[in-house]
Amino acid sequence: MTTMTTKKSLQCLLVQTQLFWADPEANRRQLETIVRQQGAGCDLVVFPETFTSGFLGDAEAEPETMQGETVAWMTALASELGSVLCGSAAISTSRGNANRFLWVQPDGEVAFYDKRHLFSFGGEDQRYAAGRERKVFSYRGWRICPQICYDLRFPVWCRNRDDYDLLLFVANWPEPRTAAWTALMRARAIENQCYVIGVNRCGKDPRGLEYSGRSAVYDPLGDIVIDLATAECNATATITLDKIQSVRSQLPFQQDADRFSID
Repeated sequence: MTTMTTKKSLQCLLVQTQLFWADPEANRRQLETIVRQQGAGCDLVVFPETFTSGFLGDAEAEPETMQGETVAWMTALASELGSVLCGSAAISTSRGNANRFLWVQPDGEVAFYDKRHLFSFGGEDQRYAAGRERKVFSYRGWRICPQICYDLRFPVWCRNRDDYDLLLFVANWPEPRTAAWTALMRARAIENQCYVIGVNRCGKDPRGLEYSGRSAVYDPLGDIVIDLATAECNATATITLDKIQSVRSQLPFQQDADRFSID
């Protein structure tokens, strides 16, 4: 990906909202209103997982392509506002449908990561093809590793190989397992000495599943920078490269980490 002048801090907008079931147009309209009202001056805007449809809501709506309306909308809005927009959507690919993390820069560059760990307990593996490649995006001097929901439970896949500064999760994580969501985000921040941002939806979907939000930012020591609690809301947080560099230099635990490879 194209890199630009390093920016020591990033202002990030976390969008914790309910989602319209299988209605991409309504979701895009809702999210655009939020971003226009609250995203001024933000470097990074983070939407939840499957933000156009709700989790598995694309079963009642055709998945889009990379040439479809959602990517075009993100590209235009990112350019207009000067912000990176990101979140996942159901996208049709040559290997089948993917739960695809979309990363759209204000310069028009588009990148993606396909969810590696599909939630078989909920039937996600019956609808999507699993991703094969871990990604790290470079932006303004930051190295950003995108992950999606269930990936959070697999620390080997998330493990920092001295190649990222920010671990970024988008999710539709259900309320009964909220304790795991918060504990695992904090653990990922501590073990990888990085910032972790997790953006989860809230509200209830037509299948009766409740989502409790609890979107949050954790710093490289595992301390909470911001926690959005359970209500539908949006908030900004600032993250800094200096904090990461300070923690890693004072506590150089990564130099003792095990070396490994993933098939």
